[in-house]
Amino acid sequence: MNPIRDRLKAGKTIVGTSGSIFEDNMVMLADSGLDFILFDTQHSPNEPKQYKGSYDAIKGKDIAPIMRVSANRAELICYALDLGSRGVIVPMVNTKEEATAMVRACRYSPLGDRSNAGVRGDWGNFGESNYREYLDTVNEEVLIIPMIETQQAIDNIDEILSVPGIDVLLVGPSDLSIELNVPLDYPNEVYQAGLDKIAAACKRHDVVPGMYFIPPQMDPNFYVEKGFKFFTMPWATWASQGIENGLGAINRE
Repeated sequence: MNPIRDRLKAGKTIVGTSGSIFEDNMVMLADSGLDFILFDTQHSPNEPKQYKGSYDAIKGKDIAPIMRVSANRAELICYALDLGSRGVIVPMVNTKEEATAMVRACRYSPLGDRSNAGVRGDWGNFGESNYREYLDTVNEEVLIIPMIETQQAIDNIDEILSVPGIDVLLVGPSDLSIELNVPLDYPNEVYQAGLDKIAAACKRHDVVPGMYFIPPQMDPNFYVEKGFKFFTMPWATWASQGIENGLGAINRE
């Protein structure tokens, strides 16, 4: 029902990229081999409803749409899921109570408080006779991804990760580096020690540590070896390299 969740549970590395409101781009990315497209409504000018065309364009594809909402609010999470998101990212989750509220907003009763608006998203074919199966499927399969971005969150990390239902704990690289007083200095040993602490806590709680993005000029495999197996990469450079390779094979003189 949610192939990237299955891959995560199998210990595979999951790689996605940032999405846009340009539907043609999304169709191309859906067949690229990436695992997910991340649609952002926190640090972007776009509201969730502006992504509807992009979601419709990749419906039925293997790639999973995931949305980062702008705040830990039930109505924003509900809208992201109603749109068809296979997972939700919430920024600045700093306490066990905030993590619990996020998880409950992602799940239908009795495991949560999500309001029902009919069958939403690609979870299978369900009718009124097996509606409980739909609700239970979503509760089990939806990816729940709080972000860890502050010293407060690091101090509370074991309590946060003790909340049932969390699949990925996602580092916000730039905000975390600022909190650790090494702004954007990603190779810094203080920053790397913070990441090691996060990875170790995730391992204790059987949760996958992830990075919102891999810092520029750093090798993704460096982070994979640390245990971070969920992250985004920019697709435009890869696409440009593919075009250059294609053009280079043509005699244009």
